[in-house]
Amino acid sequence: MFHLGIYWWEVILRTAIVYGTLVAGFRFFGKREIGQMTPFDLVIILLIANAVQNAMVGTDTSVLGGLIAAATLLVCNYGVQLARRHVPGFRKLVEGEAAVLITDGKVVDRALQKESIDIDDLLQAIREHGLEGVPDVRLAVLEVDGTISIVPTTAATTIRTKRRFRQRQHN
Repeated sequence: MFHLGIYWWEVILRTAIVYGTLVAGFRFFGKREIGQMTPFDLVIILLIANAVQNAMVGTDTSVLGGLIAAATLLVCNYGVQLARRHVPGFRKLVEGEAAVLITDGKVVDRALQKESIDIDDLLQAIREHGLEGVPDVRLAVLEVDGTISIVPTTAATTIRTKRRFRQRQHN
């Protein structure tokens, strides 16, 4: 039960490689895959977890091997979180950047295509924010976590100058 079938360092190395590959894969397939999970996405995640299990621990089925793999995943994740905060440019590398989807009531088609966002998904996000359509949106942004933020055309804007703040009502 606690006897490893492979070297402990091999479990760590295999797990770190799988972690890095999955982080890169999710980064490559885009923000939408993370922020808007469907039942099909859940199935994929479960199947990926099952598929990579053997890649992480090889032929080892011991409790110790599983614990080493789990600890390695936690350490890798902690390391990525530290690097996101302290290494310039690393956050952008692993998360990407927010993408403007609508500006001043006009859809940015190039951004929709680049981010693989369907116009129906965008319209759904607009309705979820209590708005009727694209003309009611001053700004729509696909955030790095996959959510779509909406700023309505009627929202007050804070204008910051060196000396003061002013509220402006857009109508």
